[in-house]
Amino acid sequence: MEILRQLGELLLASVPTIIFLLIVWVSYRMILHKRMEQLLAERYSLTEGAIQRAQAEIASAEARTAEYEQRVREARAQIYKAQEARRQQIMESRSAALIAARKQAGEMIKTARVALERDKSAAQAMLQQQADSLANEIIDSILRPVAAVGGR
Repeated sequence: MEILRQLGELLLASVPTIIFLLIVWVSYRMILHKRMEQLLAERYSLTEGAIQRAQAEIASAEARTAEYEQRVREARAQIYKAQEARRQQIMESRSAALIAARKQAGEMIKTARVALERDKSAAQAMLQQQADSLANEIIDSILRPVAAVGGR
């Protein structure tokens, strides 16, 4: 029983301390705790807001980067397309020039063949004339001595 009595005295002696602690705790809750929660909530919202803004800016930058890359791809495709069209145009021009050159060469060959045939005919006629002339000269040279011998 002695222990219970001592325990009761101890409890009675600690009542002012308990009351003082309750007053301090209530004061803390009323004065500081609400303000601290508000500050922490405000800082959290500012931090989260900054993070969300940063994430939004990162997403925006990524979207702009993707758009830029798409435009670069499109520009390259247009350049390749223009180069291909230009190459095709050059090939067509080259092909047309080749056809015209072949046609002109064919006409030149025809003209040359006609001229060669003409020259050949003229040369044959001239050779025939010269052969006839030589034949007449040979005949005359053979017959003159015979006529001179027979006429004596």
